[in-house]
Amino acid sequence: MKRLALFAALGAFAATPALAALKAGDAAPDFTAPGFQAGKPLTFSLAQARKKGPVVLYFFPAADTKGCNLEAKMFADAMPQFTAAGATVIGVTAGNLDKLQQISADSDKCSGKFPVAADPGAKIAKQYDAVLAAKPDWSDRTSYVISKDGKVVHAYSKMDPTQHVSETLATVNTLKGKR
Repeated sequence: MKRLALFAALGAFAATPALAALKAGDAAPDFTAPGFQAGKPLTFSLAQARKKGPVVLYFFPAADTKGCNLEAKMFADAMPQFTAAGATVIGVTAGNLDKLQQISADSDKCSGKFPVAADPGAKIAKQYDAVLAAKPDWSDRTSYVISKDGKVVHAYSKMDPTQHVSETLATVNTLKGKR
């Protein structure tokens, strides 16, 4: 019986995302990735985006799934607030890459309001320690706010998609007040 409980506990642990390893003050790894915005192909460069102001980099497990669609819609709805604060938003995933173009334009998801980028094999997610423990080739749900100078200002890692927008927007608004 104790063995069964131990295996159940280990299984539950393996299914949860790792805590974001990058902390405030850490250097955010630069990356360039192919993606889409409003159904149109693009190449996203973190270094280029940072020149404009802070960047909200959010990792999500898989395109066109219930939680990820909800999170994308929430970010899309909040884009006027992120834009007013001078922030760029980018969603990155390693899962269901064949659906990225579709969700980038879908009015119930990104609505074309921000880019989503492909991360085959979770290479970018691994640099940010944002991979699912149970599926290491998929990204988990972790959001970062990265300052203009390339430092992590805020990290939030939780599989529940409902707080990522409020967490990152509060941080971006704090940065806006410091300009």
